[in-house]
Amino acid sequence: MFLGDVMGRGGRQAVAERLPGLRRDWRLDFVVVNGENATGGRGLSAEHAKGILEAGADVITLGDHAFDQKDMMRFCESEPRIIRPLNYSKAAPGTGARVFEATRGRKVLVAQALGQVFMSRPYDDPFSALEPVLKAHPPGGTVAASLIDIHCEATSEKMGVGHFCDGRASIVVGTHTHVPTADATILPRGTAFQSDAGMCGDYDSVIGMQKEEPLRRFITGMPGGRFTPAMEEVTLSGLYVETDDRTGLATRLEMVRQGGRLSQSGPA
Repeated sequence: MFLGDVMGRGGRQAVAERLPGLRRDWRLDFVVVNGENATGGRGLSAEHAKGILEAGADVITLGDHAFDQKDMMRFCESEPRIIRPLNYSKAAPGTGARVFEATRGRKVLVAQALGQVFMSRPYDDPFSALEPVLKAHPPGGTVAASLIDIHCEATSEKMGVGHFCDGRASIVVGTHTHVPTADATILPRGTAFQSDAGMCGDYDSVIGMQKEEPLRRFITGMPGGRFTPAMEEVTLSGLYVETDDRTGLATRLEMVRQGGRLSQSGPA
């Protein structure tokens, strides 16, 4: 299972409360969580990363806010279960791709790349960053399964990455825009894909932030205060995928929406 961007304290609490039960009830072999907004809506601290891992995440991916919390610069070098974007910077600490061990000794590749379209910085090309990783770790070959987190604004770019990876990765799932897209599908060559997994946050908000300050800025063009994560009912949003150990390709997928305000969905 993959869970989209964890948003602030409410998102962290919901993951801590619900992930252990989902892991047990759905018999999940491997769980990846995007945590780049888990600390105050900007970045991830070492303390909060530890909490998400203790709740049952096998791996945490980051994003363009990877190092907004300065202690992550050091923590991601000592904690192998943290994955930052492959193409963030050549000088960035940590790694953008790593092979992990799931249940029954099966190997799982997790990698992340940042998109270029409409992003705040001119990141390197995600396609060329992913190419050597895909070549080195074919699903059903060196790994039993592989997951690519493509973290970017444009759905077109996310779809492009999905088709680029089709048949060469088990799962390609988008993050960053915090709204679950209704396009979860298995692509023609067997890769599970969703343009955006959504967020683990309060959807009575503006992409996870309390509504008042974003509305003020939209209406007046003037900032009046800081963005603050919304703290009411949280929906855990993500993607559930089953894969074939022999080929590494997807055989089933279901959108995950658990708790909160959105219509509920999952594999049960």
